[in-house]
Amino acid sequence: MRNPQLNSKGELQHLLSIEGLPRETLTHILDTATSFVGVTARDVKKVPLLRGKSVFNLFFEPSTRTRTTFEIAAKRYPATLHRGALYDPENKKIKS
Repeated sequence: MRNPQLNSKGELQHLLSIEGLPRETLTHILDTATSFVGVTARDVKKVPLLRGKSVFNLFFEPSTRTRTTFEIAAKRYPATLHRGALYDPENKKIKS
């Protein structure tokens, strides 16, 4: 069965989980992440990696710290950010 995160050429299209990804893909993800370690130490913390791309954050539980961290990352790489929540922020319960 083909991994739905990979296109017909075996290239990563969507990263939803690392489960079932080939070792080469996982190594590439980690190598790419390593190259960004120094970005936070620079004066200008933006890189054009995600320019013109969209990032969708969807949360099933309230998590201000996690949500904020993902939003900061999307702005640094600069992507268009879309937010969603499947819980009622007032009651902190999942919407049905």
